[in-house]
Amino acid sequence: MPEPSSRCPIAAPVDRLPAPPAPEALAYSFTLPAAPRSPAIARSATRTILRAHGLDDVMDAAVQVVGELAACSCRLAPSAEVYVSLRYRDEALRVVFYDAHPRHTHPRLLAACAARRRAALRVLACVVKACAGEWGFGDAREPGGGTRMWAVLPRGGARAYAAGGPQGSRS
Repeated sequence: MPEPSSRCPIAAPVDRLPAPPAPEALAYSFTLPAAPRSPAIARSATRTILRAHGLDDVMDAAVQVVGELAACSCRLAPSAEVYVSLRYRDEALRVVFYDAHPRHTHPRLLAACAARRRAALRVLACVVKACAGEWGFGDAREPGGGTRMWAVLPRGGARAYAAGGPQGSRS
């Protein structure tokens, strides 16, 4: 009878079970339908991912940011799907949404569309500012184009936001 592989989690002794994922290992990407229910799905997935990686302290800000980006992306996407990326690097959570909304070639349409997107992201802008982070949007560099929206939430700023501290004041 062959010996069980040490790589099989069932064969692993209980005292050698894998440790929970570290924050630095947080790297997730998924696709959502461009539908009204998708922001709730994105928020729920974000909660689960952050808990699994021990990042409960950034939960409040991150869930708000993901919900705002998902709502905007789903509302403006001309296609049936939006793409989501969550990464934790250099003590900051990076959230990126891609939708297939193309860049307008006419300057007035481009300005109007950018103003519409900025207006839809007012709450996101406040949350990111309170966390001392960064956010923005522009052309997607991926094949197929579209629009890329992103936010970077430093862990310390997101922690302060949740606590209502100096960086986290919600004025």
